[in-house]
This record gives sequence, structure tokens and C-alpha cells, in this order.
Amino acid sequence: MTFEKKTVVDQFKVHATDTGSSEVQIAILTTRIKYLSDHFKKFPKDFASRVGFLKMIGQRRQLLDYLKKYNRDSYSSLIKRLYLRK
Repeated sequence: MTFEKKTVVDQFKVHATDTGSSEVQIAILTTRIKYLSDHFKKFPKDFASRVGFLKMIGQRRQLLDYLKKYNRDSYSSLIKRLYLRK
């Protein structure tokens, strides 16, 4: 998971030293959400992890709303690159 995080940051960074922009944070959360959704298919009774999973979804939604409000071009390109619904 750590190696994958570095590759995600490299793919979505806005400038050379970018690690915390909204785009990067959304991409990292999306990667973690996809990993956990596969985990829940294998372990459907893992309710403790599900709480953190739902918090991640809410955090990603807030970041997407922020990006949509302040930088619509970046929002639309990120949605397409991550294959997310609007």
C-alpha cells in the first residue's frame, strides 16, 4: 500500500514537490477506498473497518466539493482520470 501511495502521488501531483493538494488527497483516498471495498467483499462482517471506510468516503466527498467550487477544470479532469461518478 505504501508503494502504491507514492505512485499515486507521482501521477496526480500538480507541481514537483506536491504531496498535499486536493487532487493528490482525493486520488490517495480513492485508492484506499477501492482497496477497502475489495476487502469488504472478502470479509463482509468487518464492521470496525467499515467505520473508517465511511469516514474516508465522507472526506473524499468534502474534498471533491471544495475542488468543484474553487477549481472546476481540475475537478472535471480528476473525475475523468479516477473514473468517478459526478
